[in-house]
Amino acid sequence: MSDKPVRLGRGDFRLFRTIPTRWADNDVFGHVNNVIYYNWFDTVVNAWLIEQGFLDVKESKIVGLVVGTRCDYFESVAFPEIVEGALAVEKLGRSSVTYRIGIFRQGGERAAAQGLFTHVYVERDPQTPVPIPAQLRAAMAEIGVG
Repeated sequence: MSDKPVRLGRGDFRLFRTIPTRWADNDVFGHVNNVIYYNWFDTVVNAWLIEQGFLDVKESKIVGLVVGTRCDYFESVAFPEIVEGALAVEKLGRSSVTYRIGIFRQGGERAAAQGLFTHVYVERDPQTPVPIPAQLRAAMAEIGVG
């Protein structure tokens, strides 16, 4: 039995966002450092939430807090490439959602890296878990793959 993840393709995702790499993203080995992929994950998820009107970073009373992440790398990416961040909902719970995220070389058919990113929805203050609001849940279901 192998723990090696199956490398996903474009058809395994629902939305795509272009992300330019930056000079500072490269590490001493000449490729994008692993921590940058997590920045991209955050960008892909939160940009979608903001654009859909589900997140106001200063005013939203209910917010998603990251409780888990994972990333598997298949090939290196380096500045000055443009990548595409891909998004889908992998699992939708009562108060949590796990997003499936892929990082593709521009126009690439298979993910250069892919991972999972889990939010638990809480009241901003006192940060107690709450059910995902109905409209947000419906939007998440629309981009679901699980």
